[in-house]
This record gives sequence, structure tokens and C-alpha cells, in this order.
Amino acid sequence: MSVTIVVGAQWGDEGKGKIVDFLTESADIVARYQGGHNAGHTVVINNEKYVLHLIPSGILHKDTVCVIGNGVVVEPAALLEEMTGLQKRGIRVSENLLLGKSAHLIMPYHLALDKASEKSKGKKCIGTTGRGIGPTYVDKMARTGIRVGDLLDPDIFREKVETNLKHINFLMKNLYHAPAFSAKKICQEYEEYGRRLKRHIADTDLIVNRAIAEGKNVLLEGAQGTLLDIDHGTYPYVTSSNSIAGGACTGLGIGPTKITGVIGVVKAYTTRVGSGPFPTEISDATGEQLRSRGGEFGATTGRPRRCGWLDVVILRHAAMINGLSGMAITKLDILDGLDTIKICTGYRYKGKLFETFPKEMEIIENCKPVYEEIRGWDTSTLGIKEFRKLPVQARAYIKRIEDLTGIKAHIISTGQKRDELIKIRTPF
Repeated sequence: MSVTIVVGAQWGDEGKGKIVDFLTESADIVARYQGGHNAGHTVVINNEKYVLHLIPSGILHKDTVCVIGNGVVVEPAALLEEMTGLQKRGIRVSENLLLGKSAHLIMPYHLALDKASEKSKGKKCIGTTGRGIGPTYVDKMARTGIRVGDLLDPDIFREKVETNLKHINFLMKNLYHAPAFSAKKICQEYEEYGRRLKRHIADTDLIVNRAIAEGKNVLLEGAQGTLLDIDHGTYPYVTSSNSIAGGACTGLGIGPTKITGVIGVVKAYTTRVGSGPFPTEISDATGEQLRSRGGEFGATTGRPRRCGWLDVVILRHAAMINGLSGMAITKLDILDGLDTIKICTGYRYKGKLFETFPKEMEIIENCKPVYEEIRGWDTSTLGIKEFRKLPVQARAYIKRIEDLTGIKAHIISTGQKRDELIKIRTPF
């Protein structure tokens, strides 16, 4: 039995989808524990690209049960569109996809509030995707949220919508000068969603815990990354949920004593999307080269990602916060051909050296990265499947990352395709 969490160790977009897809070969259940359709996981199989937003990457394996847990916020139209898109491509989406009753619903007014709020902040905007994620989590914490299980009782659903709209419509009219919402229209729309999703709605906490008790292999996947966690990231430039490993326990209803391992997915360099501090960001031709070669554009929004050198300060933070038991290093091949590769080992701010992640935004925004340089490699690593066949300097780079973080590499991705990776050890 193994209960393994796969978590992003940077600012998201590390390639978690491919790693989850690979590990799913040995998993009975794959469960998503937080976030919404503001994130995207990309998997390439036989030159076909699959981009998933809400559904766990395990759906691409027909015998695996996929769970969307209570910690996820769900936009029903987006979920149904994703399900239909997969089915049209021959992917089985039926009883193998389960949706937690306690997951919160993204409502039409959440999208409107998200966009209006961002617009009103001007240059101080956070850079959200405008998909209603934040406002939905706000309602969840304010205890005014509407949950997936409410779709099964139209009377309760209608009562909650009507109650919420008294406040929402006041805000839309008086603060944002935008049109009000119709309770009748929303209820009609969501009643249809409930009808279509009914057979997928389940007590997912019971199902996942039963599987663990039966000794099955369970894989837990998050969206975004450690530095976007609401409590432990670069606040306020973060997401609205706990994307770290601890979020898997609360987002799925699993006790922490049942977790057997945590795999941190680490891109061989660093990227982030949207606003916020980024100490190792490269603004010259090398940064543009990484973006171009790595296809660094958001899977959900298409926004270009900011690119920079590998930052070990944030990786040490991720290793500690998540309790990493291993790493999966992705996109190693993107570094092929670089004469010199830099690794950030610390931050310098006002003469002081920081080797651990500072909490003060002033320091993170204005520090100077301290780099060590290693020689690059000319030989292509694309598609290599054995560690010993990597160029000597590529192996030295991985060894240096291990030494600086104290975490061993378990998997190394050497290309975008499903089988382009090196398996050193797996949790199953």
C-alpha cells in the first residue's frame, strides 16, 4: 500500500501532469485535492496532447478511479466540457470519475466578482485567471458557499442562491456598477448541470479511505505549486488554497499518518505566471530561449511564463514545508546546449545573505540572487531513458541539486512525451 502526494515545488507549471500520468500506471486511485480550472496539466501520448484542468491526469488510464475532492472548487460547465472533450477522443469518463459532495461550486457571480475586483486594483492586481477561484474560496470561508451536493436538492440550492444574491447584487450594482444576477436563470442552468453530474457525485472521503484500508495504491495530486500556497507562498501573489502537501489531507479527508511519501516536482529551471516576485528571473535572450524551447505558455490561459534560473532557496523551503521524500526533475532537455548554467543558492539583501526563504515581501522583491555556475553540456538529453546515458555534466547538475536540497531525484523527465523519462525509483 502506498499513499503518495505529488506536489509542485516551485510556482506551479513544473510538469506535474506527466509525472502523475507516469505514476498512475501503478495506482488504483488518483485524487485531486485543491484548486480549480485555473490550472492545467499537460500529458503527451503518442504525439497527442491532452490538457486537463479539473480531472486528474489518471483519467488517461482506463482502469484507474479518478476523484475530485472536497478541497477543489468546481465550475460545472468547465468540468462537463472537459469530460465531453475527453470522451470525444476515446477516453473513458463514466463511473471512473467521482466528484466530492462537499466540493464547492463556482457560481456565475464568482467569475464576475473576480474580474471586477482585479480590474479595480489597476497596477496592483494579483494576476488571477479571472475564473472565479478566489471569490469561491472566500464564500467557502465565509460559510455562504454552495456545494456540489446541493445540486441534488433543487429547493435547498434555490434558497442558497436567493440568499447570496441579496448581497452579491448589492455589490455588483453599488461597488462595481455592473448588472445584477437572476436567481431563476442561475437555478435553471445549474439544475441541468446537476442532472448531468448526478451519477458522478459521491462521498469521496469514504471511497478514498476505504481504498487505503484495503491496501490499494493511492496517488494524490495538487494544482499550482508550493510558492503559490495561500499560507506558505509569496503572499499576496498566491492562489486561494493550500497547494502544499498538507492540503491533500484536508482537501480529501485523509489523516496525515496515512501518507507514505511526497514527491516534489521540480522544473530544471524556474518559471512563474502572473505578478509577483521572482528573484532568478532572466530578462535577456537566455530567458527568451528557455521560454521558446520549453513551450512556456500557460496550459489554461496561454499566458507567457516568466523564466529564470533554478532557485534552490525556494526548493529548500518546498522540501521542508512539504516533507519531500523525493524529487521528479522535469524539462532537463531544455537546458541542452547552454554553455553555462546557474543555480541560485542564496539571496543577498542589504549586505545580509539569506539561504532560507524569507517571509518579508520587501526582501524577496529586492534581493539579489547569489549564483554558482556549472558547465553546461552539448549532447542532447531528449528522450534518454537511462541515467548513465546522460551527459556527464547533466548528471553533475542533478547531483548538485540533490546535494543543495538534501532530496534525491526519483524521476527525471527528458522530453514532453509520456515515455521520455528516467525512472530511478518509484513509490509503488
